[in-house]
Amino acid sequence: MIVYSGIKSDFMNSVENDTIAKEVQYTIWEKMGRATPQNEFRSWDNSLQHMYKVLNDEGIPKNAGIAIEYNIPQTSKRIDFIISGYNEKEEGNAVIIELKQWDKIEAVNSADALVKTYLGGANRIHVHPSYQVWSYSKMIEDYNQSVQDSKIKLSPCAYLHNYIRKESDPLDASQYKIYLDDAPAFTKGEVPKLREFIKKCIRKGDNREILYQIDHGKIRPSKSLQNAIVGMLKGNKEFTLIDDQKVIYEQILKWADESLKKEQKRTIIVEGGPGTGKTVLAINLLANLTKMGQFVQYTSKNSAPRNVYLAKLKGEFKKSSIDNMLKGSGVYTDAPSNSVHTILADESHRLNEKSGMFHNKGENQIKEIINASYCSVFFIDESQRVTIEDIGSIEEIEKWAHQLDSAVERVQLQSQFRCNGSDGYLAWLDDVLGIRETANYNLDGIDFDFKVFDKPEEVRDLIFEKNKMNNRSRILAGYCWDWNKKEENNTNYHDIKIGSFGISWNLKNSTTYAIDPGSVEQVGCIHTSQGLEFDYVGVIIGKDLRYANGQIVTDFTQRARTDNSLKGIKSLNKKNSIKAHKIADEIIKNTYRTLMTRGMKGCYVYCCDKALANYLRKRMVMIQKI
Repeated sequence: MIVYSGIKSDFMNSVENDTIAKEVQYTIWEKMGRATPQNEFRSWDNSLQHMYKVLNDEGIPKNAGIAIEYNIPQTSKRIDFIISGYNEKEEGNAVIIELKQWDKIEAVNSADALVKTYLGGANRIHVHPSYQVWSYSKMIEDYNQSVQDSKIKLSPCAYLHNYIRKESDPLDASQYKIYLDDAPAFTKGEVPKLREFIKKCIRKGDNREILYQIDHGKIRPSKSLQNAIVGMLKGNKEFTLIDDQKVIYEQILKWADESLKKEQKRTIIVEGGPGTGKTVLAINLLANLTKMGQFVQYTSKNSAPRNVYLAKLKGEFKKSSIDNMLKGSGVYTDAPSNSVHTILADESHRLNEKSGMFHNKGENQIKEIINASYCSVFFIDESQRVTIEDIGSIEEIEKWAHQLDSAVERVQLQSQFRCNGSDGYLAWLDDVLGIRETANYNLDGIDFDFKVFDKPEEVRDLIFEKNKMNNRSRILAGYCWDWNKKEENNTNYHDIKIGSFGISWNLKNSTTYAIDPGSVEQVGCIHTSQGLEFDYVGVIIGKDLRYANGQIVTDFTQRARTDNSLKGIKSLNKKNSIKAHKIADEIIKNTYRTLMTRGMKGCYVYCCDKALANYLRKRMVMIQKI
């Protein structure tokens, strides 16, 4: 989505009349319902004055397209400035400019593409401006169908208009050359150079036609982790890490390397919500730390993601190699101290205290992972704990790290990839479900396909249709219907029955529901979908979640008898009703939050409770909070 667009002459007039920042501010409010902080407003006002000076050249066509604040597909990141037109070969071209107000930079020699600069009142690590704008450009190439099909050329560059370049400048350090070659950086006093760069790319104006194509380009499915792991483990970079992902990735590589070399324990906690790239980061680290010569293991309690990765890797590596890379979280009960160089614990919020089929082995999975490794990395989202036995929390990780004399590092992922890169949808969902109060009262301006249907058949039919494109759409449901073990491989038996509608839970004769041909005709639950992603999901909300007396209500008595995620809750309810209801409320809400954030492009919902369906519809469009 482009926040502001026009042609060069429009932009120049707006700057001359001192209205450009107000126009951008107004459009953001209209399209996104987001108020602009004063410091961001001042930043536009300042930087856009500098772009006015750059564009004040007759050689840059008056009808060249101008875009300000373009939201990159599949992320929550925005590009500052785009100029569009045609080059000398009549090819469509878009010059992508990252605007920086930095005036100081220090080179970081120990990591790739990182610099240190003064931000937010302190010196902070940040990606190099050339890497940043190059990675943004790469993301557009990867996800925008119009750019791919129309062969629109993207020409990235950075403009640090307050930065005075000097001889042997840290901005130009040798380790950044590869990125500067692809995305040159221009600094204070280099307006003529930036103009020449633009004029080489834009010889003829397009009256915003190319901007229109980019803005209305369909999103191609991104390279899923399931399909890319083979290439990644062979050393290929199948995913472009952007912004905080790149910073955190480089930091963890360094910390893991230091831990091994110095033989000192280190525990790293990576916080991130749904779709922020936790698993992408984990698998990248698995591939590259292995390439560096470390013995690395990826572990998770939930077997569904590991089974998908194993299926994709079949035949590519020796089975023993794969078994040593992908492990269940309960294998470390008897592991010797520091027997693994680095353990990457994905979905750490799902870790348990005891291990084994009967939960009678070991002491604590978090303790055992830290003990077994020099460097342990915990990827966590505390709002995705979905069973009573889930003990994964930041507090618990820090407790065991301190007891085992392990240094602790905490980092946080912000870049959003799922739900079309919409932080707004996630915040709206949290507010709607009563998980946390946010300012996102409705879905106005949020680019995510969310619909509520009156019949489960409508959800099923739409998911079937979406799935025909690439087998990346699935139906999911809350665990409110018993799973009949006698019929668990019978497609004709319907576990879930709602009126005349019937459908079965996913079959037990496969462990790769997420990629199996035909599995779209079955329903997955939290255990078969958590940690995985799809393009579209249809979610059936059972009677354990209702809307009554003006609020969201959870009811653990409506959960299936075969559901173990709330095992023991009835006994607890007899002893301590308040505690039981609090635990059940959190688990039920977290379950639906997780299910409703598995889709990258859309989520279609059917509610067994009609009042809940009406409430969701009302919250999609309401102006003021109920």
